[in-house]
Amino acid sequence: REIGSIVRSLGCFPTEAELHELLAKVEEEEPTGYVHLEKFLPVMTKVLLDRSYRPIPEDVLLHAFEALDANKCGYISKEDLVKYLTEE
Repeated sequence: REIGSIVRSLGCFPTEAELHELLAKVEEEEPTGYVHLEKFLPVMTKVLLDRSYRPIPEDVLLHAFEALDANKCGYISKEDLVKYLTEE
C-alpha cells in the first residue's frame, strides 16, 4: 500500500501506471500486500541508476507552495511547513 510513498521519498515520481508496473516487478506471484526487501532493492536500485522517472517540474512545485502560502507573502513559515507535512 505504501510503495508509492516509498518510491517518491527516494526522489522518483512515477505515474500511477508506472507505479503499478513497478509493483508488479517486486510483488510475489500471489500478491500479499507486502513487498520483500530482497525483491525491492535490486529493482529500485536499477530505477535510481537509470533515472527512470522524471522529477516533478519546478513550476508544479512552485504552484504547490503558492497554494500553501495563504497570505501571499512569497514564503511559508517553518511551523506551517511542519504542519502541512505532518498533519495534512
